[in-house]
Amino acid sequence: MEGTNPVNKKLAAALSGGAVLVLALSGCTGDDGNEELDAWAKQVCDELQVQARTIKAANAAIQKETSDNSTPAEVQKADSQAFQDIADAYKAIGTAITKAGPPNVEEGEKKQRDAVKELNTISASYTSLQKQVDALDTKDQGKFAAGLKDIAAEMKKLGKTGSDALKTLEEGEVGQAMAKQESCKSASASASPSAAQG
Repeated sequence: MEGTNPVNKKLAAALSGGAVLVLALSGCTGDDGNEELDAWAKQVCDELQVQARTIKAANAAIQKETSDNSTPAEVQKADSQAFQDIADAYKAIGTAITKAGPPNVEEGEKKQRDAVKELNTISASYTSLQKQVDALDTKDQGKFAAGLKDIAAEMKKLGKTGSDALKTLEEGEVGQAMAKQESCKSASASASPSAAQG
C-alpha cells in the first residue's frame, strides 16, 4: 500500500495545519471586568471546546489511516468522514458565534459578522474537499494517490488563508475575555500546545 501512504501523510500534515486555525485563541489574560463580554466569551468558548475535540478526532482518524496499511477505499472512507466532521465543526462554531450575538466591544457587530462568514466559508471548503475525496477512483492506485495529492495541496492553502477575521475577532478585549475561559484554554491546549503561550 505504498502508493497512497506518503501522499496521505502529506494530507494528514496539511489537515493538522488547517484544522487548528480556529484554535489560535488563547491570547494573554488581562481583566477589565467586562461581565457581558465574559459571558459572551464563555458561550463561544464552551462550544469551541466541543468542536475542537471533533476536529482533533477527525485529524486523528486521517492520521490513523495513514499509518496503517489501509486500502484506498479505507483511506477514502476515513478522509470523507473526517472532512464532513470538520465542516460540521466549523459551521457549529459559526452558529455559536451567531447565537452569542456581537461581542460588547467596538465594531463588535462587524467582527462577529466577518468571523461567522469566514467560518462558513471554511466549512464549505471542507465540504468541497469531501466531495472531491468521494469522487476519487479507489481502484486505480496511481489516480487515487494523485487525487489525494491535489486535495492535500488545497488543504495547505486552506490552512494558510481564512483566519484573518477570526484573528480580528480575537484581538484586544475579546481575546482577553476568551483567554480567561477554562474551555478556551483547554480547546487551545488540546489543539496545539504552542497556542496556549500567552
